[in-house]
Amino acid sequence: MTSTVAAPPAGALPGVKDEPRAAGAIGQTRAGWGLLTPFLVLYLAFLIGPAVYGLVMSFFDGSSVRSGLGPFAGLDNYTEALTSGDFWSSMWHTVLFTILTTPPLVIVALLLAMLTDRIRRGKWFFRLVFFAPYVMPVTCVGLVFTWMYVPQTGLFASWLSALGLPAPAWLADPNWAMIAVALMTVWWTIGFNFVLYLAGLQDIPRELYEASAVDGAGPGAQWWRITVPLLSRTTVLVTMLQIIASLKVFDQIYLLTAGGPNYSTRPVIEYIYDVGFTDFRTGYGAAASMLYFVVILAVSAVWFAISRRRA
Repeated sequence: MTSTVAAPPAGALPGVKDEPRAAGAIGQTRAGWGLLTPFLVLYLAFLIGPAVYGLVMSFFDGSSVRSGLGPFAGLDNYTEALTSGDFWSSMWHTVLFTILTTPPLVIVALLLAMLTDRIRRGKWFFRLVFFAPYVMPVTCVGLVFTWMYVPQTGLFASWLSALGLPAPAWLADPNWAMIAVALMTVWWTIGFNFVLYLAGLQDIPRELYEASAVDGAGPGAQWWRITVPLLSRTTVLVTMLQIIASLKVFDQIYLLTAGGPNYSTRPVIEYIYDVGFTDFRTGYGAAASMLYFVVILAVSAVWFAISRRRA
């Protein structure tokens, strides 16, 4: 029995790649770079470039009232920031805001998502109600809550008076100002976490709940044995995103209290803004920015490590 071997096509040489296919791959690569180039230009011009310039500026005694980087300062700006009581005070205010906002924005968002997921009809209405505040500009939300926090005539003061309780000076009392900002932030941004949790709940197969109900599991056991474990990745995502967002707080505090009263609510970013644009010390402000960038980067690295380990 003889076997035949197909001869190569005429003109084809062994070991030579298919030229049309190689040309097509080169064309796709060029097209990809062509589509990516506009984004890379903007990314380098408005993100990487300013970041590198800020790092260089942090080693100089720069000022916004004179041109150039100014005299070389070495590590003096970093040393001053690390030994500054105002810097660490603003760092604590940022951490306090994160502590006040992260737990309710995670737990309450999960509870609202679970309640909405159980609704059979009109689910779209609750999605709209809970997510609508998130798309509102922070200036509008800040203005509304400023009116609500007004002593004697504000909405919160009226509610407390109806209950026979004294109304605190929400934005004028150092003990209540940060709590007032946290309450506004929870109402304003809870919709984003709510949507993430709702999407995670909808990905859980209903058959798991039906099978567990047949086995005699009640709602509490189903929540603890099925919902919580299958939402673990979503919970990690929501928690880390919320921590990073809270650490970058600036807008609502600046609009409600401007860091007051007596700097009791000033976060790190507002401290950097004050020393850089009010005190005109751009070099020192850049150094403080780099130090805080390291903090944000460390938190992001923890999130990346946890996500990679779970994956």
